[in-house]
Amino acid sequence: MKKLFLVIAVVMTAVCAQAQQMYLGGSISLWRNTDVDRTSFSIAPDFGYNLNERWAVGGELALAFNGKGDNGLQRSTAFAIAPYARYSYYENKVIRLFLDMGLGFSTYKEKHHDSVNGFEIGLKPGLAIKLTEQLSLITKVGFAGYRDDYYKNSGSDGFGVMVDGENISIGIDWEF
Repeated sequence: MKKLFLVIAVVMTAVCAQAQQMYLGGSISLWRNTDVDRTSFSIAPDFGYNLNERWAVGGELALAFNGKGDNGLQRSTAFAIAPYARYSYYENKVIRLFLDMGLGFSTYKEKHHDSVNGFEIGLKPGLAIKLTEQLSLITKVGFAGYRDDYYKNSGSDGFGVMVDGENISIGIDWEF
């Protein structure tokens, strides 16, 4: 048993010593809808580990709040976790194109209502623009896959491809 732990420790040390990089980033949104007197806020930190030049694994945590409006809309809170595998299929000195393949689990609670649990599984194409050696601007546009009661797209249950203004996210990643 000691030999097995020693072998695992040596393999893990060798993998970590290969200039692999971790990254940390995410996005923040604040939106005020004056037509319905409602304010929304969300924060979604993103973290990951570059396995090699093409592949990375990571995840996103999200926390979203919606305030109550005068039109009777209730206050709500949502939490989601979304692990993914990222495949980078094109890269030059400034731009990297990638595809996030993953799934997400969410729970959504509206005041005075029961919680709703949902999930998604699919692909999200993305673009990274290198600003410095460690800092990149990240954008993901669209979604192709299946969603059921997922917190971001209530009313959009089912499967297909969506590329619209509601499926664009912009954030930053810092590699270290």
